[in-house]
Amino acid sequence: MSTRITPGQIKKTNRQQIYDFIWRNRKVSQQNISYELRLSRPTVAANLTEMEENGLICRNGQLDSDQIGRKAVAYSIVPTYRIAIGVEVMRDAVKLIAVDLYGQKIRRVVLDLAFCHHDDYYQELCNHILQFIASLDVQEKQILGIGIAMQGLVSADATTVVYGMILKCSGAKIDSFTRYLPYPCSFIHDPDGAALSELWASPELTDAVYLSLSQHLGGSMISKRQIMTGKHGHTATFEHIIMRPNGTPCYCGNRGCAETLCSMSALLKGDDPDRFFEQVRSGEKEAVKRWHVYLKNLGRLIAMLHLVQDVDFILGGHLAKYITPEDIRTLYDEIHRSCPFPDTDDFLRLSKMPSHNITIGAALLYIQEFLADIGSANEL
Repeated sequence: MSTRITPGQIKKTNRQQIYDFIWRNRKVSQQNISYELRLSRPTVAANLTEMEENGLICRNGQLDSDQIGRKAVAYSIVPTYRIAIGVEVMRDAVKLIAVDLYGQKIRRVVLDLAFCHHDDYYQELCNHILQFIASLDVQEKQILGIGIAMQGLVSADATTVVYGMILKCSGAKIDSFTRYLPYPCSFIHDPDGAALSELWASPELTDAVYLSLSQHLGGSMISKRQIMTGKHGHTATFEHIIMRPNGTPCYCGNRGCAETLCSMSALLKGDDPDRFFEQVRSGEKEAVKRWHVYLKNLGRLIAMLHLVQDVDFILGGHLAKYITPEDIRTLYDEIHRSCPFPDTDDFLRLSKMPSHNITIGAALLYIQEFLADIGSANEL
């Protein structure tokens, strides 16, 4: 069988490399591209012309040139050439976001819409999504797809919620959305969405454990910049590790799970987070005690997980913005008390994406797919 590379394949590869280079560097000249990618000037010029005519890139001022008296034309991608929609479905609300090809927010809204695993709910939500897209004033072809973050485990093909006890939506199918929406749609487990946005914000990140410290505890495992799913789809369900047998009942049916000790709801017990942490920082005795108990339990959980995964641990979710360097120090102290051997204090990190991380991550499913295959874009 022939393994010869065809001219068409070469053209796709060149286009992919050139677009990637412009995307990464934001503003470049033809000379920059030719020199860095070792492509001929005619090849670069032809690709730039084609991509500019099709709206993927645009001229963006000028750059200094080595040639005396002349400045080179600068090129940038058109960030809104394609956009993606992220949806986060919760018990009492839905969050919608539109992001461009850099993952930057274009528009965001929060809907007061109580979840119900019924077709009437899905139809109403889809109508809201369509209204949201209409408010963006974009063409239908600009929408890459809609990522839908669910509080539940999702099948490998992203079409089914296989375990959704929080929302009581086990068995929910993606066609509950696609029957009303003219766009590709995919489910994603909400902590995986948060971890995906963390990867986007941290190009240096390769392997890590992501802990989502939000109303419910969640997690994700990152290996070689990929979200791990596992054989049965429940990798990184740290929230159901039993830390205190016969403890507080968990929604999963067991008692004493990490969810009942390390989630934001377990800490706050219905209190307003801003008010609670004002009390903590001002030294209010009862609030300080609750916070220290929480950090102790979280430290114990991290210590157990760190024995299994000797990688960086990222503390994300709604709680991350309240964690101080002193709190990190307290966590390390608890981890050291639990670990049987010495460890250095260099593996805890605060999230770089404390806001809108789940919805952005859900949208990034489609942004990443588009960027990875721009060389094969049909419309070019």
